Amino acid sequence: MPKRFRLTRRFPVAMTEDGYRQLKKFSAQAGLDEGEALSFLFENFNSVMNEENLTARLRLFNSELDERKK
Repeated sequence: MPKRFRLTRRFPVAMTEDGYRQLKKFSAQAGLDEGEALSFLFENFNSVMNEENLTARLRLFNSELDERKK
């Protein structure tokens, strides 16, 4: 029996414009709203991510973060 899809958590989120555009694009292509798309990505995180790419991208993002906040 499939799990019931209940949105049980709501939280304020701050996103970059680029991140939000990508979320909107992904959710539209998948036929989901933004909350459903985020739930899908995090519920299936290990199977949709390439660990090597994630590590490299995270390192790059963190190195640029302070400059991007200005």
